[in-house]
Amino acid sequence: MRGERLYTQIARHLRKNSTDAERLLWFNLRNRRLGAYKFRRQYNVGPFIVDFVCLEKKLIIELDGGQHAEMIEEDMKRTEFLLGRGYTVLRFWDNEVLKETESVLQVILSRLTNAKTPSP
Repeated sequence: MRGERLYTQIARHLRKNSTDAERLLWFNLRNRRLGAYKFRRQYNVGPFIVDFVCLEKKLIIELDGGQHAEMIEEDMKRTEFLLGRGYTVLRFWDNEVLKETESVLQVILSRLTNAKTPSP
């Protein structure tokens, strides 16, 4: 119970302190705006809080800023855990979301509909 409360507090803090890229992507994902799929943000999956998730399709979207260049090994372990739980994980750099928003959304929608599209 105590751990769940901690994750809830952390997720709330992350939502209130979103990056520009997170806010832009959330604007495009919320309220079923992308292909009528429901997304949640800053959602708890096991010991991790993921940026965005479509539970229906078990698709997780992670946005990486500059700090993630030094966190490659940790991100790989995180992704491995999520894949082991049946999720698909898409990762985008913040600057991709900010500069190539439509391409990023197309990749996400393609994955949701199981179509094959190369990442931007």
